[in-house]
Amino acid sequence: MIIKDKIIWITGASSGIGEALAYAFNKLGNKVILSARSEDKLRMVAKNCPFPEMVSCLRMDLMEADTMEDTVRQAIGIFGRVDILVNNAGISQRSLIVDTQLSVYKQLMDVNYLGTVALSKTLLPYFIGQGSGHYVTVTSLMGKFGSPLRSGYCAAKHALHGFFDVMRMEHEKDGVGVTLVCPGFVQTDIARNALTADGSAQNYQDKATANGLTPAEFANRLIKAVQKKKFEAYIGKGEVRGVYLKRFFPRLLHKVVLKSQVV
Repeated sequence: MIIKDKIIWITGASSGIGEALAYAFNKLGNKVILSARSEDKLRMVAKNCPFPEMVSCLRMDLMEADTMEDTVRQAIGIFGRVDILVNNAGISQRSLIVDTQLSVYKQLMDVNYLGTVALSKTLLPYFIGQGSGHYVTVTSLMGKFGSPLRSGYCAAKHALHGFFDVMRMEHEKDGVGVTLVCPGFVQTDIARNALTADGSAQNYQDKATANGLTPAEFANRLIKAVQKKKFEAYIGKGEVRGVYLKRFFPRLLHKVVLKSQVV
């Protein structure tokens, strides 16, 4: 399946992976709806797209779950339908469990899990009604195994896997597909923006993140996974091996992670 002439709605589209996905999907001849909190940044991304006349911006904040019905209604109205929702928006964490305030865990769950669930659930009746639709949910390798300093982030990403696995099971009969995409390290600002123990941003880049895939390379590989209608895709470098170590040799993974420079 070649993804062309589709209406693709991307959250977290103002930078990083979301921005790269906007360029890549639009280049293939798709109309794209860009969502994030910053309208100014969205407009810049739209302007830089290969076919800006096929791009529209719709401000959205995943923390504002009670606005999702209106947001979905607006999104559908822009181009008349939505074919693919890319759940990409989210925030990471860098803090020890013993130090982390409960409010930080709440924010991580509200943004990474509950906000994504609220948006996806609100769009679901529309997908069922049109007899087709595809959720592409960007989780993380941390949704498959854990790593120190990311307890709340890992929990939220694990939760996404549980929810969307069931979404696929319940609504495959309705023509609704689900692809869970698990990035490893990608050269974005996710580490700089990561929440620390008191909720403030880390404000510096992790070495592993700086050495990760470029957003453009990640976007191209994500699109290939969606074209193949994969259930799950693990996209990264050597860190992807952690998924298989977790499955077959969990004690070995524990030792490898603790010895890693990533920690």
